[in-house]
Amino acid sequence: MLASLERYSDSVFRTLCYNHGADLTFTEMAHVGSFLRKNKGSMAKIAVKDTTPVQIQLLSSNEGKLDRFLKDFKTFEGFQGFNLNLSCPSKDVIRQGKGAAMVKRAAKTMRLVALIRDYGYPVSVKIRLGLNSFEKQNKLYLNNLGGVDPDFFVVHAKHAAQSSAEPEDYSVYPECVEAARGIPVIANGGIDTSEKARSLMEMGVGGVMMGRPALGYAGVFDLYRNELGFNDPPKPLPDAASLKHEYDEIYERIGGDERYRERFRRVVDRKKPSY
Repeated sequence: MLASLERYSDSVFRTLCYNHGADLTFTEMAHVGSFLRKNKGSMAKIAVKDTTPVQIQLLSSNEGKLDRFLKDFKTFEGFQGFNLNLSCPSKDVIRQGKGAAMVKRAAKTMRLVALIRDYGYPVSVKIRLGLNSFEKQNKLYLNNLGGVDPDFFVVHAKHAAQSSAEPEDYSVYPECVEAARGIPVIANGGIDTSEKARSLMEMGVGGVMMGRPALGYAGVFDLYRNELGFNDPPKPLPDAASLKHEYDEIYERIGGDERYRERFRRVVDRKKPSY
């Protein structure tokens, strides 16, 4: 799966990654309240211009606002449901009782999941290992995994107080898989080799989600699928120049945003992968 990437995950980039092996993509994260206010920036985040499979990632802690949003929501081809973000580590988001502040609120999360289900939509939940080391040590994240009933969980193997430089704790996945009661658990965070993906799947996870590796090389999904034996025969892998050309073709076909294209080009030029 392609993770939600702020300022990069527009329709063009999602489609590029889908073309190269990502099974499911996610929009940029946005507050439900901003949709109700018809905020242009937030509405643009969930603008979908083609049929690439996508879930809309939502920040919400209020059933009333979520219900009002869902009443007016119109589905589209490619729509695969909603993803509730209980993972965002932003201090502003946490102060509002959203994002990672919701990890310990299993009953509240279950009500949000049930509300989305009442409208007939698929729903997934993305969590971290709590707000801080205390919540992680006390395994409060297991309350969500054991008490909420989405179609799948995505577990980012860090707590919200950890920096991007600190390592993920993959040792939590076996207990996460057990606590989830058969609901698939998708591993997320720091998965930058197919060997890591293989090790995680041996722990019982149902798949992996990647973000930053895909920014540097959108063909990373097929690269790992080739190396793990999922592509039979292995698919040819594009170089950076052909990915930029393909991005431009998608951009012209569906009408992209130049700001997103410039960011994409800068990252690709900087990474220069040798695949």
